[in-house]
Amino acid sequence: MLEKLRPEAADLAEMVLLDHVVVHTADIGGPPSLHPDLSDRKGELLVRRRLVERSLDLMRRCHLVDQEITDQGVLYRASDEAAGYIELLETHYSQKLKDCADWIALQVRSVGKHQFKNFVRTQIGDWTEAFSTTSGTSLQG
Repeated sequence: MLEKLRPEAADLAEMVLLDHVVVHTADIGGPPSLHPDLSDRKGELLVRRRLVERSLDLMRRCHLVDQEITDQGVLYRASDEAAGYIELLETHYSQKLKDCADWIALQVRSVGKHQFKNFVRTQIGDWTEAFSTTSGTSLQG
């Protein structure tokens, strides 16, 4: 997602949301979802948060993602090396994932990131509790 949104940056909560909707695009009026439509996905989001956090750390160590500390908190942005790596992903699933990411990036660019997040929340619900830190503060943006 970060490569498709480049040069935009995203915080952890935004990355969790994007990670969810890129495989559930039909929930927000996009192409067919890559993952099945389960009735209760709150648990999925809680698991995703930890996986996204670990994945960002791994991608940062592999120089695919840059981490920035800003007044708004920690932001992540695709590095210059990310595009070359993404091009190497050629499986059917990877291609569908890239197509869904392209569609999301188009939506974000057409309405802006803040408006897109609001739209997603109206479509799938506001799962703020799934984005809470262990201290109980919200990561919602």
